Amino acid sequence: MRESGNPTQWKDWYPPREMVERDVSPDGHGYVCEDGGEVVATFYFNEEQDQTYNYIEGKWQNDEPYGVVHRIAVRRGTKGVGAFCLNWAFDQCHNLRIDTHKDNVPMRKLLDKLGFTYCGTIWVLDGAEERMAFQKIGVAFDDVL
Repeated sequence: MRESGNPTQWKDWYPPREMVERDVSPDGHGYVCEDGGEVVATFYFNEEQDQTYNYIEGKWQNDEPYGVVHRIAVRRGTKGVGAFCLNWAFDQCHNLRIDTHKDNVPMRKLLDKLGFTYCGTIWVLDGAEERMAFQKIGVAFDDVL
């Protein structure tokens, strides 16, 4: 992130080891994306009510149950992997929320490219850092039939 102009979103301590261990535990919601047996991305996905999204300066597109993506990290030099991960998550729920730091230009561009809508500003739980909040909604194929 530092190399792409976003030096403050993830500090040297984030994500903490305990969070990563919880994500990858059998009860966790951490996922990896592999290419040729090598991990090229990791992210958190779950269909849950995320406390950080309870208050938004702005407006979510709807109040329906939703999925969230957090802590997405893609190996440098890979192409299309972030889009693959976000599209996979969207296919699971068809109502997806995500947030990012204002300086995370690559993620903001990806969200725009994938059809996410900017909804407003949220704050991480300690209230110290604001994030840009996005949502993408769609219709599941089964709902059309």
